[in-house]
Amino acid sequence: MLEEALEHLVRGIVQYPGDVQVASRSLRRGNVLEVRVHPEDLGKVIGRGGRTARALRTVIGALASGRYVRIDLLDANEVR
Repeated sequence: MLEEALEHLVRGIVQYPGDVQVASRSLRRGNVLEVRVHPEDLGKVIGRGGRTARALRTVIGALASGRYVRIDLLDANEVR
């Protein structure tokens, strides 16, 4: 559910919505959501001074209802 919500939000921001991918991994402390976007869209998703990324983290944190969730923003070509 969090993955779909985050993907929907990010697709509304970017120029290449087809390149948006959200993957979830579980850690001991909680979940990590990896968001991959087209390299040209990375700046849009982060925003000026990180404002957009912070807003996305705030919304997803509220939807997570107290569970720990970390969001990593990556370009689609980055290997991890």
